[in-house]
Amino acid sequence: MELPEVEVMRRDLEKDVVGRKIANVDVRRTNNAKRILRRHKQAKDFRDRLTGRKITKADRRGKYILLGLDSGDVLVVHFGMSGQLLRGTKRTQPPQHTHVVLTFATGGDLRYIDPRAFGEMFVTAADELGKVKELAHIGIDPLEHTFTWPQFSELLARRKSKLKSLLMDQEFVSGLGNIYSDEVLFAAGLRWDRMSHELSSQEVRRLYRGVQEVVQDAIRFRGTTLDDQAYVDLYGKPGENLGELKVYGRKGLPCRRCRTPLETVRISNRTHYYCPQCQS
Repeated sequence: MELPEVEVMRRDLEKDVVGRKIANVDVRRTNNAKRILRRHKQAKDFRDRLTGRKITKADRRGKYILLGLDSGDVLVVHFGMSGQLLRGTKRTQPPQHTHVVLTFATGGDLRYIDPRAFGEMFVTAADELGKVKELAHIGIDPLEHTFTWPQFSELLARRKSKLKSLLMDQEFVSGLGNIYSDEVLFAAGLRWDRMSHELSSQEVRRLYRGVQEVVQDAIRFRGTTLDDQAYVDLYGKPGENLGELKVYGRKGLPCRRCRTPLETVRISNRTHYYCPQCQS
């Protein structure tokens, strides 16, 4: 998942599970479940800190979901490459690779599914979040009011990096991965190998606007679901943004702006999609 998908999930959780009381916590007896709860020495600690607690809010920090509890603790969820949160009921069996099920006092349950088990869940005190190094080093968030053009311009000049790699650096901008970094660079009309400190003021503005527009549009279409179906929303529905993508996954197809066939290049073992005519 990238930032738009995590934000769609956060908004779904805010509407659906905030205010619900957790009656039971089922941690499956599998090695992968242990990996998911790797920050807890015992699954019992995880269960005890959740059972009987009410979810009071649904926040997000970067690509991490933060579910506040009435105890002052926070349930932190990171999806890794294939993690999902799904709402369920007693009438529906948990799907394969379900590792944790939170059953509510009323209104069904919440299931964490993760085939590759690179994601994680853990409970910590709210005032201890700052000690979680992954949360402490998250970059600027495109959805925060603090994401301003002057701040973005200053950080770009300071980093002196190639744009594609920089946009995917979670300590620079939070939540952009391979899909949306390609879309942002196309929206801004910039090549992947342009250096961040060499951009003109106009190019910086285009890049800043591209980040905002691409992220907001992806949220509006409820995220991007690829063929692997790794991302679905809280109710198991795929996102609708795939058909809106301008370059990602469209090698050889005509550019939506100039009709030039789109091309690819390999960058750090990832395929980058771009238009050789529109991006300079």
